[in-house]
Amino acid sequence: MKKTAILAAALLAGTSIGASAETLRWARAGDSLTLDPHAQNEGPTHTLSHQIYEPLIIRDMTGAFQPALATDWAPKADDPNVWVFNLRQGVKYHDGSDFTAEDVVFSINRAKSEDSNMKELLSSVVEVRAVDDHTVEFVTDGPNPILPSNLTNMFIMDKGWAEANDAVEVQDVEGGETTFAATNAMGTGAYKLVSREPDVKTVLTQNENYWGKDTFPMDVTEIIYTPIQNAATRVAALLSGEVDFIQDVPVQDLGRVAETEGLVVKTAPQNRVIFFGMNMGADDIANDDVEGKNPLADVRVRKAMSMAINREAIKQVVMRGQSQPAGMIAPPFVNGWTEEMDSSAQTDIDAAKALMEEAGYADGFSIQLDCPNDRYVNDEAICQAAVGMLAQIGITVNLDAKPKAQHFPLITNGETDFYMLGWGVPTYDSEYIFNFLVHTRGEDRGSWNGTGFSNPEVDEMIVSLASETDLEKRNETIQSIWNVVQDEQLYIPIHHQVLNWGMTDAVGIEVSPEDDPKFKFFTMN
Repeated sequence: MKKTAILAAALLAGTSIGASAETLRWARAGDSLTLDPHAQNEGPTHTLSHQIYEPLIIRDMTGAFQPALATDWAPKADDPNVWVFNLRQGVKYHDGSDFTAEDVVFSINRAKSEDSNMKELLSSVVEVRAVDDHTVEFVTDGPNPILPSNLTNMFIMDKGWAEANDAVEVQDVEGGETTFAATNAMGTGAYKLVSREPDVKTVLTQNENYWGKDTFPMDVTEIIYTPIQNAATRVAALLSGEVDFIQDVPVQDLGRVAETEGLVVKTAPQNRVIFFGMNMGADDIANDDVEGKNPLADVRVRKAMSMAINREAIKQVVMRGQSQPAGMIAPPFVNGWTEEMDSSAQTDIDAAKALMEEAGYADGFSIQLDCPNDRYVNDEAICQAAVGMLAQIGITVNLDAKPKAQHFPLITNGETDFYMLGWGVPTYDSEYIFNFLVHTRGEDRGSWNGTGFSNPEVDEMIVSLASETDLEKRNETIQSIWNVVQDEQLYIPIHHQVLNWGMTDAVGIEVSPEDDPKFKFFTMN
């Protein structure tokens, strides 16, 4: 409550109801984790970065490709292992320095480094080279037909700025490091950083020299971004006119916001699945009461836990109808999704109890569930509901909910045995899910695989996806991998998230399936 009061006070102190139409006052539940564009692969972090930095290619508000720092791209005519990107000319960074191919080479190599949370997206890239100031070649380990899809959140930094400010290395977020690039930014984007107080307020102003000034509406000239974790306070700020736009209208307040004169709610399915992960790989786990073995290592226990979750009840009671129950951890937007797999999760308490007894846990066990409380729609409430559902099959769940900044390192550092995670798929292809969540955790893949699952044969299939040009064969491999993921119950899918954006009727924009508003597209009436 104290933190909520501080945030609300900061919001009131930093804005006024009479702000000009060109100022967009934006709020959401959680802040960006860092300004370092390669340190965290996380939605709110990318959303803020998209205002300041740019990738070679972006997705517009419908999810379609649009040229950004690259004007066009194609495989090289005489070498299928090379993609050629022609860069936009005349682009300047916020400090007036020139954007060149050297910056692209620097940024891609930086994003491939050990501490980068983006490296899985570049695992097939063996070299990136500047042909001249405005041409870059990506050399891949075999032909990679979907390389452009992997670059839409791959932000380009100014090499000279990074070198001058000791920001060449990526911030080690999991290690608790703070760097210059974590709190400062220098991009080519439509907005430049004015000030930043993490978890309090970030102010951006329009880049008057932006190359896209005549391409995009650019009605927003100033952005005041205020994270407001408390749902009631966030809605109150919208209702009172203190903010113009919130990304996450709580489901219980949709009607109240929509019925308020001057406000609108826009809703769309999100390209994201919410699920639970389980540490099945350890011989024994720390956060349970079973000595000498790991109950999660038994697939029967994992399947029983999935059967105990009543997804329809979560949809109706917790989400007020604003979710789509899931049976796989791929959204319907994604290549590899099938209706058959997505409808496979069924609630069956009797069958779940029988599996628990068969596995030797008729009396159940206790375990800790780690959950974020400021990242997904009703994240903590979903976890609370799961606690009661799992109790029906004898599993006593101790819930530990905390802000995402503390929650996510538990997964990436391998310090949780049972956890909530949500996963969006910006490439719209299953390879992205497999690279991060299924492949054995290693140097260039599996960084978010907190399950401990490791299968060399599956790893080999995952790696093959990056260079398979026969799309029919590639899709068959994707299906084979999904069969293993489903049979092993690596994760417990809960639902596909639904987005609810709330805004004043002066704001013109449609909901992006990526939940990543790019304010250069916004109109202000």
